[in-house]
Amino acid sequence: MTGWDSLQAELDLWRARNRQATIWWRDDDAVRPGPALDRLLDLASRHDAPLALAVIPAAAETALAQSLAGRPQDEAPVAVLQHGYAHRNHEPEDRKKYELGPARPAARVLAELVDGRDRLKEVFGTRALPVLVPPWNRIAAELLPALPALGFRGLSAYTRRDAAYPSPGLLQVNCHLDPIGWKPARRFLGEGAALDLLCGHLAARREGRADPQEPSGILTHHAVHDEALWRFLDRLLATLSAHPGAGLLTAAAVFDIEQRHEHDVPLSA
Repeated sequence: MTGWDSLQAELDLWRARNRQATIWWRDDDAVRPGPALDRLLDLASRHDAPLALAVIPAAAETALAQSLAGRPQDEAPVAVLQHGYAHRNHEPEDRKKYELGPARPAARVLAELVDGRDRLKEVFGTRALPVLVPPWNRIAAELLPALPALGFRGLSAYTRRDAAYPSPGLLQVNCHLDPIGWKPARRFLGEGAALDLLCGHLAARREGRADPQEPSGILTHHAVHDEALWRFLDRLLATLSAHPGAGLLTAAAVFDIEQRHEHDVPLSA
């Protein structure tokens, strides 16, 4: 049985139980338009797959907002999430990378997040959702209680969550399939390994070994995709969008955020 057969079989099991395997898609490190981002958006449109772009506020260009605003209204929705502030490591070299880590005073880290929040609202308008995606999927636990007071409603990292609400008022929904092997060489994991990650989380949810209410998340990084990964993503989205046992969710639905639908008009830099 191939990985694709396993995915079909897993989705068939959800369908047979009159359940739908909820899935969402997050793409990290967006800052500007370009051929790779265009290719990503075209994939989303072709498969009617909602997309959540995790945008780095300090590097975000108004051209990105203009590019998103210029896409047809009937295409799959594209939301903007906040990817930290500058995606800059502040930890010593012998420690794991953190932007939102313990090396700096919490007040300074939170002040940067507020600046980033305001920047995304200014540039992307109602497309920007109050959801924080920590760079490297890491955030110091002591920062979490302060986030709701700053307006954040959601948090997204990687691997299955420990709790739906790590702090009151802050809903965490993670991603579970990252198809890139980052070390030793940055490249596509391969179909089998990638599908094992997705099927593994879906099966764990279905069997009660993981939180059944946490949608399974696909995590991509459009700027570093190789051709094999682009082909895989195309086939994966085609499979998920066609199967009645799968449901592709918008970021607004994932984080239970009411999203207005006005045209976003980005401000000039």
